[in-house]
Amino acid sequence: MTKPRSALTATKEGPSDVASCSMRGSENLTSLDNGVQQRIAQHPCYSEEAHHFYARMHVAVAPACNIQCNYCNRKYDCANESRPGVTSEVLTPEEAARKVLVVAGKIPQMTVLGIAGPGDPLANPEKTFRTFELIAEKAPDIKLCLSTNGLKLVDHIDRLKNLNIDHVTLTINMVDPQIGQNIYSWVYFNHKRYKGREAAHILHERQMEALQALKENNILCKVNSVMIPEINDRHLMEVSHAVKEHGAFLHNIMPLLLAPGAYYDTVNQRGPTPQEVKELQDLCEGSMNLMRHCRQCRADAVGLLGEDRGDEFTKEQFLDMPILYDQNTRAKVHAEISAKVEKIRYAREFLRGKKATPKTQDTLIIAVTSKGDGLVNQHFGHASEFLIYRASKDGTFSFIGARRVGAYCSGIETCGDAEDSLDRIINMISDCNILLTSRIGKEPHKFVSAAGIEIVQTYDSIETAIRTLLERTQGITL
Repeated sequence: MTKPRSALTATKEGPSDVASCSMRGSENLTSLDNGVQQRIAQHPCYSEEAHHFYARMHVAVAPACNIQCNYCNRKYDCANESRPGVTSEVLTPEEAARKVLVVAGKIPQMTVLGIAGPGDPLANPEKTFRTFELIAEKAPDIKLCLSTNGLKLVDHIDRLKNLNIDHVTLTINMVDPQIGQNIYSWVYFNHKRYKGREAAHILHERQMEALQALKENNILCKVNSVMIPEINDRHLMEVSHAVKEHGAFLHNIMPLLLAPGAYYDTVNQRGPTPQEVKELQDLCEGSMNLMRHCRQCRADAVGLLGEDRGDEFTKEQFLDMPILYDQNTRAKVHAEISAKVEKIRYAREFLRGKKATPKTQDTLIIAVTSKGDGLVNQHFGHASEFLIYRASKDGTFSFIGARRVGAYCSGIETCGDAEDSLDRIINMISDCNILLTSRIGKEPHKFVSAAGIEIVQTYDSIETAIRTLLERTQGITL
C-alpha cells in the first residue's frame, strides 16, 4: 500500500534526524528539576507517563464564550463524540462540586479537575471560581486546572494564584492576525464586538500578555494549537517558537475536529490526516516540549485519557450517589500507583544504560492497542484508538501520538460486516510498519497484513513489547 504524504513532507528531516529530535524532546521532560517533575508527576495531560495511570475529569460550568472560532459550535452535542466544547449538561458550581466528590470516591486515581467550557471559563468567572473554591475546600488533594483562550486571563491572574491553580492551558492558533482573521469570526472585548484582523490582533496581544503573566507567577502553561490545513498548518511552527519564547511549558498541536454547523463545516474545510499531524509535530519538536498524547476531551470528560466514563455520572445519577471521597484512601491508591511507575522508570533507565548493537539508523512506526496501565492489553476489534510509537533500530523509542477511530467490532456477532470501519482504521495506521495488539480476528488480520503492516500479538507492557520486537526483528542486543 502506498503511504500517504502531505504538503509538509518536502521540508521534513530525514528519518534518523527526526528520530533523534524526538528523543531529545522526550529527554527534555525527564531532565526537568525535581520541583517541576513533582508538579506534573500525577497530571495526565502534562506527563505522557502519568496518562497511563492517572485520571482526570472536567466539569461543565461555563457555557458563555467571548470569542467565536470558525470550527466551534457549542450548541451541538453527541454523547459519542470526544471534542472540546461538547457537553451533555451544564452544572451549577454546587452540582459540579458534588460530582467531583462522587467521582473522586469512585475513581480514586482521579487526580486532576479541569474547567474547560463548554464556553470559556473566564467568560464565566464567577461560576468558574466558585466551583474551584468549593473543590479546594472539600477536596484539597485534587489539582485544579483551567483551559482558556486567554482573552481575560490577565484580569484574573491573582485569583488563579490565590486558589493555587498550578496548570493553565491556553488555546493559541496564531501569532499573526492576518492568519487569525481566517480562524475567528469575532472577539468580544471591553463590551464591544470586533471582527476581522482587528479582532485577531486584540486576541493575539492578550494571549501574549497571558503567557507573560503565567510565567511571572510560576504557573505551568500548556498551549493548545488546532492544526487547520491551508489556514495555519505551516504557521504553527512559528507559533511553537513564539510560545516557547514567552515561557510556555508544553505545546500541544491538535487536529481540527469540525463541529456540525460551525462555519468551517459549512465551507467544507477539511481536517488534517494523522500522518500530516505527525509530520508537523516532528517539525516543531526539538527544544520545545511537545505533547503527543492529547485526546481532545469533552467539557464533561471523566476517567483516563482515552476513555470516557461520563455516562456513569450524569446529573440524574450523581445527585443520588453517595459521596465516598476519602483523602486517606485516595493517598494510598496514589502511593501504589507511584510505586508501580517508579519500578517501570527504574527498568527503563536500566535498559537505557545497556549498550545496543545497532543494525541501522532507520526507524519503525508502531501502532499499539491498549486499555491503559501501559500495557498491550486490548483486542484489535475493540480498539477506539491506537497509540503510536516511533522506534529507532538503535534501540531507542518514543511515544508520538494517539489516533482515535471508531472500534472495528461494535459488539455484534459479525464484526467483519463493518468493512467501512476497517478501511478507515487501516488508513489511519497506514504509515505504521507494525501493529502490537493482544488479539486480532482472522478477517482484519488478512486486511491489515495486506496493507503491509506486520502484526504481533502479545500481552505485555508496551515498553517490553517494543524492546522485544526490536531484539527479534532487528538483531539488536539490549
